[in-house]
Amino acid sequence: MKTVNIHEAKTHLSRLLRRVLRGEEIIIARAGIPVARLSPIPTHRERVFGADRGLFVVPDDFNAPLPDDLQSAFER
Repeated sequence: MKTVNIHEAKTHLSRLLRRVLRGEEIIIARAGIPVARLSPIPTHRERVFGADRGLFVVPDDFNAPLPDDLQSAFER
């Protein structure tokens, strides 16, 4: 993991981003103290409809009104 100072990061941002796109992480430091990390954004996998089926069951009273005391707590 490469560490660069803020001036170098500003001067060579495009070059650093090319390295990040290849999978490298870059630490940006101020006066030698790390303050930020440039890292690649993880690629998203395609969502599979129904992948969590059975992990949660919607209760029968899901749409029922809240009890009065709980409802009043939301209306303050």
